[in-house]
Amino acid sequence: MPFRDECGVFGISPATEASRQTYLGLYALQHRGQEAAGICSRDKGQLFLHKDQGYVADIFDEATLDSLPGDAAIGHTRYSTTGGNVASAAHPFLIHGRFGQVSLCHNGNLTNTERLRAKLIEAGHTFTSPSDSEVILALINRAEADTLEGAVLETLRQIEGAFSLLILTEDALMATRDPHGFRPLAMGSLGSGVVFASETCAFDLVGAQYTRDVEPGELVVCRAGGCTSEFPRPKVQAKPCVFEHVYFARPDSLVYGLTVAATRRAMGRLLAQRHPVEADMVVPVPDSGVAAALGYAEESGIPFEFGMIRNHYVGRTFIEPKQNIRSFGVKVKLNPVRSLVAGKRVVLVDDSIVRGTTSKKIVQMVREAGAKEVHLRISSPPTTHSCFYGIDTPSREQLIASSRDNEAIRAFVDADSLGYLTLEDLQQAVSDEQRGQGFCYACFTGDYAVDPEGAKLAAPGLAPFQD
Repeated sequence: MPFRDECGVFGISPATEASRQTYLGLYALQHRGQEAAGICSRDKGQLFLHKDQGYVADIFDEATLDSLPGDAAIGHTRYSTTGGNVASAAHPFLIHGRFGQVSLCHNGNLTNTERLRAKLIEAGHTFTSPSDSEVILALINRAEADTLEGAVLETLRQIEGAFSLLILTEDALMATRDPHGFRPLAMGSLGSGVVFASETCAFDLVGAQYTRDVEPGELVVCRAGGCTSEFPRPKVQAKPCVFEHVYFARPDSLVYGLTVAATRRAMGRLLAQRHPVEADMVVPVPDSGVAAALGYAEESGIPFEFGMIRNHYVGRTFIEPKQNIRSFGVKVKLNPVRSLVAGKRVVLVDDSIVRGTTSKKIVQMVREAGAKEVHLRISSPPTTHSCFYGIDTPSREQLIASSRDNEAIRAFVDADSLGYLTLEDLQQAVSDEQRGQGFCYACFTGDYAVDPEGAKLAAPGLAPFQD
């Protein structure tokens, strides 16, 4: 099973009922984070904020949206990668400081947070949350610059790591990405207004038109007179996260200029070429495995079947039965269709294997449903390193591929065969050579574009993987 989701951001200005448009945008981005959500709106220079833990639809109703007036808004749906799942870490953040009211939401993960936080605390700043996003706001508020825009530029020259930020002020909406462009941020138009979102599927829901991506390292500042653009730091080689195409993004989104459904289908076709097998059906692990499974089926000629069903109504928590039910956590989300898989040789297509424990339970479920054989195919290379750029990954010691070879992993998950996509195949699927920009493949290679401060990147004495 895949990594956990990251976060989604959405912003719009000007627009009639901006908070409601932002609510819809966050609804489209719910897959990127289910722990908390929030919206900050602007009306006549005053900012209004509402945020809480839970799903977007549970946090906002007619009354809360009415309390967020104005023609500009930013919003956030969160999965914690820094700061934990606590109420104080929900976005957007809002301060009233040197430059008046300033609100910020963030998709990503700073790699120099602790050093910056320690420096700010030493200077007398008090933090209200463990979030690295609050560090960014504190830097803006304590900048030496005389103007808010200057303070933002000053801050962008200090922070490192992955960040796609939306900043709402009393007279502007700002959008920026880190110099490597690790996390996506698209820009669009809706009537006379400008719209920003982590994925273009949010544009589709509100009726906005995709214009372009905010470029890596770019700061876009939009006011009543229009938008301006500048690059506060020297340009470097872009390294957008390839896992957006492997797993995170919705298939109907355009991410980094590429259609996610098409790239995943290409991954599946290449996977079939790389690891063919005689089988009766190709079954995806829903939802992220569906497009790759379609590609595998097309290339191999093996029929595609929805032999596994996903429960889309599982909330953040559920009450487990008092008696022990094996693999309960997986069963509440996924269930095989016994009438389809019984007696069949099944090719099971998933996007990644992380610890291996969930994959083992899924294979076991398909076997218990009567499958004669289960051949596991993974539409990405083995995940051998942790991510420090805004994806919630286990420590390297917990990644099964960090210390076990393909045969050992196959034996652990109890599949009849196991095949991964190679790095070269993945690069071909996302047209890396033609794009000439390069993706971040650090979770597969350990080649980090930005060294996380204090993180152990090399692990010569890596402890054996623990089941």
